[in-house]
Amino acid sequence: MSDPDIQEATASEPLTLEEEYENQQSWRTSHDKLTFIICHPLPASSETKLEAVQAGEVDAPGQMIGDINFFIYPDDDDGDDDEATQAAAEGSYVGEVDVMIASKDHRGKGIGHAAVTALLTYVHRNKERIIAEYVEGEGKSGEGKMPELKGLMVKIKEKNAASIALFRRLGFVQKGVANYFGEIKMVGQFSAVKATKEYREIVYSR
Repeated sequence: MSDPDIQEATASEPLTLEEEYENQQSWRTSHDKLTFIICHPLPASSETKLEAVQAGEVDAPGQMIGDINFFIYPDDDDGDDDEATQAAAEGSYVGEVDVMIASKDHRGKGIGHAAVTALLTYVHRNKERIIAEYVEGEGKSGEGKMPELKGLMVKIKEKNAASIALFRRLGFVQKGVANYFGEIKMVGQFSAVKATKEYREIVYSR
C-alpha cells in the first residue's frame, strides 16, 4: 500500500509493518467484516478439472495481488446517527464492498470484477450466517427476529473511473453527488446485482 495512486484511489493511509500485522490479526476475529486475499487466478485447463489446491502454494506471498472486504453497518442511509440507531433497532443492515488490486500490471484484466462477483455470490449464499455472526458479536443474540442484510453499497473516489465502471456493470447505481472527500456512493440490492452463476468450489488442503 505504498503506492500513492492506490492510496488515492482507495482513500487509504500508508501503514507501518506493525499496523499491517495488527490488521491481519483482526481479520479472523472481527464480527463486522469479511476479508479475503485476492491471488493470481488458477490456470484454466479444458483437459483436467482441478479438485483441490494446496495451502501455501496457490496463496503463497508471491501469488497475492490484492484484497477484498465486506463491512456490515446499520443502514443509516445518509449517515445520520439517529437513523443508524433506529436502523439497528429495526434490524436493517447494509453491506459495503471494498476491493483493491495492488499492482497496475494486474488491473484491467477482469480480476477485480471476478473478485467482486465471487464475493457477492458467497455473501448471497451465506447471508443468514453472516448476519447471525454480526448480531452475536454486537451482543444482540436472542433479541427478537433475526435482522436482514437488505442492501449493498460501495464508496469510490469520483476520479476512479475504472472502479465506477466495474460496479455499474454489476448493477450498482450512483446515489447523490460526491461528498466533501471526493467520494461517490453507489448502491445495489441483492435482487438486482449481477452475481456470477458460473463458479466452482474446490478443496483447500492444509
